[in-house]
Amino acid sequence: MNWLASMVGDQLPVLQVIVPLLAAPLCIILRRRSLVLPFAIIVCWAAFGVSVALLREVLEVGAITYELGGWAAPWGIEYRVDALGAFVLLFVSGIGALVLTYAPRSLIDEVPAGRHYLFCTLYLLSLTGLLGIAITGDLFNVFVFLEIAALSSYALIALGGRRQALPAAFQYLVMGTIGATFILIGIGLMYQMTGTLNMVDMADRLPAVEGMRTALVAFGFLTVGIALKMALFPLHVWLPNAYAYAPSAVSAFIAATSTKVSVYILLRFMFSVFGLEFSFEHLGLGRALMPLALAGIFVASTVAIFQRNIKRMLAYSSVAQVGYMVLGISFATATGLTGGIVHLFNHALIKGGLFMAMGCIMLRLHSVDLDEMAGIGRAMPWTMAAWALGGLGLIGVPATAGFISKWYLIQAALEQGSVLVAVLLLLSSLLALVYVWRVVETAFFREPSERAREAREAPLSMLVPTWVLLGATVFFGIYTAYSAGVAEQAAEAVLRGLP
Repeated sequence: MNWLASMVGDQLPVLQVIVPLLAAPLCIILRRRSLVLPFAIIVCWAAFGVSVALLREVLEVGAITYELGGWAAPWGIEYRVDALGAFVLLFVSGIGALVLTYAPRSLIDEVPAGRHYLFCTLYLLSLTGLLGIAITGDLFNVFVFLEIAALSSYALIALGGRRQALPAAFQYLVMGTIGATFILIGIGLMYQMTGTLNMVDMADRLPAVEGMRTALVAFGFLTVGIALKMALFPLHVWLPNAYAYAPSAVSAFIAATSTKVSVYILLRFMFSVFGLEFSFEHLGLGRALMPLALAGIFVASTVAIFQRNIKRMLAYSSVAQVGYMVLGISFATATGLTGGIVHLFNHALIKGGLFMAMGCIMLRLHSVDLDEMAGIGRAMPWTMAAWALGGLGLIGVPATAGFISKWYLIQAALEQGSVLVAVLLLLSSLLALVYVWRVVETAFFREPSERAREAREAPLSMLVPTWVLLGATVFFGIYTAYSAGVAEQAAEAVLRGLP
C-alpha cells in the first residue's frame, strides 16, 4: 500500500488536470441527470483533494516539477507547481467543487433538463482549462488551456434559457478571441527570439535578447491580451453582460475563478518570464498599471451603485476588485504582491458566495431586480444574511477576508510614500458600502414586493454551500496564516523571479 500511495503522490500534478479532463466526455456517455450530476460533483471534489495534497507538499518541500511522458524540459512539456500555482489550484478547484454541489437545484430552474449533461461536460472542461493554466510550465500550453477554459465558458453562458444570454456569450467570445490572439502573437514572438516555450528556459534566455524591438512588441501584445482576459478597466466591456445573463451557477463559477486565473497569467509573464527588472524598472509597467487600477476601482464601483440588476451590479464590482489585484501588482513589492495575491483568494470566496446567494434569490423570485427584492429578507433571512456577510467582505470590514486584502494594499502604498493612493483605497470602500447598503436596505427595510410575499427560503442544498463559502470569508479574515501566509510565500518567490 505504501508503494501505491507513493506512486499516486508522484502523479499528483498530472492527476490535477487529467481527472476532470477525462471525466468531461464521460458525462456525455452517462447523459442521464441522475447519473451525470453526482459523477461530476465527485470528480470536482477529487480535483480539490489533489490540489490540497499539492499545496501541502509544496509548502513542505518547495516547488514540484513533473515531466510529461518522461521527456525532460525544455524538450518535453513540464508541469511546475510552486506556492503561487498551488494556491490558485486550491481555490479554483475548491470553488469549482462547491459551486457544482450547489448547482443541481438551480439548474432545474434555469437550464433545460435535456442540457444538464452538456452543462456538466462544459463545466469540467472549463475547470480543466483553469487548473491547467495554473500548473503548466509551458507557454504554449498556457494558451491551449486558456482556450479550453474560454470556449467552454462561452457555451456555459449561452446554455441558459434567457434571451440575453446569447448576445452576452457572443460579445464575450469576440473580446476573448481578440485577447487570446494577442497572447498567442506574444508567445510566438517570444519563441522566435528564444527558441523555447518552457518558462524556466525562456526566463534564462530572454536577458540576451531583451534589447531587441521584438521583445518590446511581445511584451505589449501579452500585456494587452491578458488585460482583456482579466477585464482590466477599460477593457472590461464583455464582463457585465456575461456575468449578469449566465445561469446562476455559471455566474458564480466564472466570477470566482476566471479573472483570477488571468491575473495569475499576468504575474507569471511579468515576474517569472520577463522578470522584475525588465517589466517594472526598464519598461515601467507599474506606472501604467496603477492609474488603470485606480480608475477601474472608482469608475466600476460608481457604475455599480446605479445598477438595478444585482448580478450586473456584482459584475461591475468584479471589475473594481480586479483593480485592487492589479494595484497590488503595480507596487512590485513583497507587501503589494502579497495584497494582490491574497485578494485573488479572498475575492474568489466573496464574489462566488454572493453570486450563489443571488442564485437562491433567482430560484424563488425568478428575478434579481432590486425592486422585486423589496422585503425579501423577511421571506429568505438565511439567504440575505449570507449576502450581507459577503457584502461586509466587499467593503473590507475588519474580521472579514476583504479587510486583509486592503490592509496589505494600504501598507504597500504607505511603504512607497503614496499617501494619496492609501487615502483613495479607503475612499473606495465607501463606494462599496453604498451599493451593498442599497441591497440590504431594500431587502430588510422596505415593504415586501408581490413576489417577495410569496417567496420562501432557499433549499438547504443551495444554502449550505453558500454559507460555507461566505462563512470562509470570516474564517480567513481571522486566521490569516492560512491565506495571507501562503500569499506572502508566493509573493516572495515571484519577486525572486522563480517560474
